[in-house]
Amino acid sequence: MPVGGTDTSPQFSLSEIERWLYAHGKIERIGLRERLWPHYEALGDRAVMGTALAEAGRRLLAATGVDQAAPEHSLLPDEAARVMNETVDVARYEGERETFTFLLTRWLDAHVRQVGTTPAPLARLMADVALAVRAEEDRGADGRITVLDPACGVGGLLLAVGEGMAERSADADPGTTALIGTELDSVLAALAEVRLGFADAEGGSGVVRIKAGDSLRADPNDGVRADIVLCNPPFNARDWGHEELAIDPRWVYGLPPRTEPELAWIEHALARLAPGGVAVLLLPPAVASRRAGRRIRGALLRTGALQGVVALPAGAAQPHSVSLQLWILRMPKSEGSAASGERMFLLDAATSHGATRGAQGIDWPQLTSRVLDAVRAYDWSGERKAGAGKQLPEGSVTVPVVDLLNEQTDLTPARHVPETAVEAQAKLHESWGRLGGLLDEVRDHSQSLAAIDLSAGSEALSTITVSDLHRAHALKLQQGQTLPSELLHGDALPDGAVPALSVPDLVLGGQPGGWLARAEAERGARTGSFTVAEPGDVVVAGVERAYRVWVQEDTPLVLGPQLYALRPDPEVLDPWFLAGCLRASANARQAGSHTSSSARIDVRKLQVLQLALVEQRPYAAAFRELLALEESLRSVASVGEALVRSLGDGLAAGKLHSLRP
Repeated sequence: MPVGGTDTSPQFSLSEIERWLYAHGKIERIGLRERLWPHYEALGDRAVMGTALAEAGRRLLAATGVDQAAPEHSLLPDEAARVMNETVDVARYEGERETFTFLLTRWLDAHVRQVGTTPAPLARLMADVALAVRAEEDRGADGRITVLDPACGVGGLLLAVGEGMAERSADADPGTTALIGTELDSVLAALAEVRLGFADAEGGSGVVRIKAGDSLRADPNDGVRADIVLCNPPFNARDWGHEELAIDPRWVYGLPPRTEPELAWIEHALARLAPGGVAVLLLPPAVASRRAGRRIRGALLRTGALQGVVALPAGAAQPHSVSLQLWILRMPKSEGSAASGERMFLLDAATSHGATRGAQGIDWPQLTSRVLDAVRAYDWSGERKAGAGKQLPEGSVTVPVVDLLNEQTDLTPARHVPETAVEAQAKLHESWGRLGGLLDEVRDHSQSLAAIDLSAGSEALSTITVSDLHRAHALKLQQGQTLPSELLHGDALPDGAVPALSVPDLVLGGQPGGWLARAEAERGARTGSFTVAEPGDVVVAGVERAYRVWVQEDTPLVLGPQLYALRPDPEVLDPWFLAGCLRASANARQAGSHTSSSARIDVRKLQVLQLALVEQRPYAAAFRELLALEESLRSVASVGEALVRSLGDGLAAGKLHSLRP
């Protein structure tokens, strides 16, 4: 029987449901931790759940003999106290650290879109790279090795480096390591402190100090000088404090442009390093090549602060669609000395064969081995010259710094690392397979379309304009709007974001050139300040030079000026039929102004065949097949052009091994 809710959305007792399931043999015994999680979910708000979990974790830590000062939790509701008491009870049977880790994992999974984390294998790789570069066992003036993460989240990077150092020095006193973190989100900071506290309780670290605060604007750890800095900074955060920090002393290498927040984090990390300290940051690939950051990249190279860049395969971390990079930085050992020699270390592990397993994701053992083998083969001593160190593995090179200091100062490893023979052959094999598949698609579409009979009677069918369809409520017409620059982001599209398209994007290649946070896009759509095309809408580019029509599929799309979203009534109009009619070349000619190459199309004047919905269906199917053929032909041209270029370059370089008849 329901215990609450409404007739349409009843609520039932969890304990009664479990008893019924047990009695009827539907489930095995549910673990105590699994039963505990729904009580946290019932607290609702992300911050409330996280704060309750952090406080429960402190109580569990106290049971292991580790006391942490608890902050005030005025936002916790009364029911949170009951949940925390239940957590302590469960931990007596399931283990304190195991219970907290299970609940933290479930909390992170439930809020994966709001809380970004560094995957554990990547965190360990970053830690091992920093330890390999540092190599020496010198400790700070206080006898400790200090590790700092200025954007620590829930402490994954600090946990990884603590584990790595413990494995390297099994007999070392754990009190000789200090793990220090700063986190803007106070809930994440509290969770990180507890998480690292459990590691400390097991003898893995020594000193743990996590503070809530804004590392760039008002760093609560500004007095720290770390031997190692690890950081996965916030992605493309435009509001990082550019104006108020214009004369900040940390900008030794130049004031970071407002659009280059990652460079601000790089300079902040360097400012927090002790002499000889090493920093490893995870950054989007555009940081290595964007024109706005060229001057600071040059300064980092000239001073030797930037020592290496490692390109990782796409999918290593959010945003999963791009090849992220590890930037390796170092401070000079003494004032006035150079941090490095004359060369730069570059490793391209982004497309190395065997680095990925398709849908299964990254092959972390293989990738880790490849990166660490190259890093350990390089001479990071600060005295390096050409030829110093061991022979570097394939895919890694040293490049003279002077060769990188040009008009672009592009540090993307793929631009400087020669493609290996195995990678080149694998890429050719993949391209031939892709081309063969596309040609099969063209053949299939052609066979379907070749059966179309266009010999219908000569009597012209009546048409109706988009304007009339809009007035008849057969469709809704929305015009794209100018997007505020402070909300519009560039570079790679992160998971959960909404792409934003402009007419210039169409002219330059057709892909969206920016994106909005999903919350901002949804808020703008509700208030009418943004135009968002939803799946099933027909999008029209109302400019003659870029006139295009398509049915938006899969994801929403924010539209800029001169782009239109037509949302057909499914009881009246088929979207594929509508798009096919609007694509007709006669439509663009009749509705255009023809005054210049940038002339606008009057979308309201576009003509659509006037047919009943049942009569639209065969037209819609044919239009859809025709669009698929067009896309396949376009892909054939693109893949074919790249294939011809690769083969030509290889032959011209004398790489012919055999020519099979």
